[in-house]
Amino acid sequence: MEWFLANSGMVMGLAGQHLVLALIPMVLGLVISIPLAQLARTHPALRSVVVTASSLLYTVPSLALFIILPSILGTRILDPLNVIVALTIYAVALLVRAALDAFDSVEEDLRQAAIAMGYKPWLRFVQIDLPLSLPVMFAGLRVVSVSNISLVSVAALLGVGNLGMLFTDGLQRNFVTEVVVGIIAILVLALLMDAVLVVLERLLTPWTRAAKASGPSAPSAARYLADANVHAGAAP
Repeated sequence: MEWFLANSGMVMGLAGQHLVLALIPMVLGLVISIPLAQLARTHPALRSVVVTASSLLYTVPSLALFIILPSILGTRILDPLNVIVALTIYAVALLVRAALDAFDSVEEDLRQAAIAMGYKPWLRFVQIDLPLSLPVMFAGLRVVSVSNISLVSVAALLGVGNLGMLFTDGLQRNFVTEVVVGIIAILVLALLMDAVLVVLERLLTPWTRAAKASGPSAPSAARYLADANVHAGAAP
């Protein structure tokens, strides 16, 4: 505890770097995965290719990827961009499948009802498919957030600043306290990120709270479709 209090500024600085290196790839992975999953869903021939490719991407060892990327990107070995690109690849590998499951979770009857109401394909995706898939999507995001926060620490072996440097430094000096502080800091960071995602999900999916409050028989999804139709001004 004394060591942490004496070095709290350094730990917080490393935690900030760790969070940035984990958060940016998660956002980029989500931006890439959503249209890719939608493309795979609307073109069944691509679905198996996308799922297989995403599974293969996640099997690539992270340390090997961190080492290979500089020669591909033309960056320095210590450039944080290597970590961001590598973790974005892993995020896409996980989120594509999560996004596919999320879109599959939207009831087909609601899609057909939206078509009958006059929704164009793009408007239907933005106002029906995407919002109603958020609960399952956020489940995938929570997995990616934990995965990214864990994988960022591997980059410390290459000298990229993050909480993993507490591991390497502690092991080199045979100082267990520093290693323990690093482990606890990463766990706290993962818990905070998960809590933020839970709160964000609740804010973006108010109809799920309404359904729980009204009981299992409440037609929450249908009510959301009706509300979306009013806001969009779609013709019945």
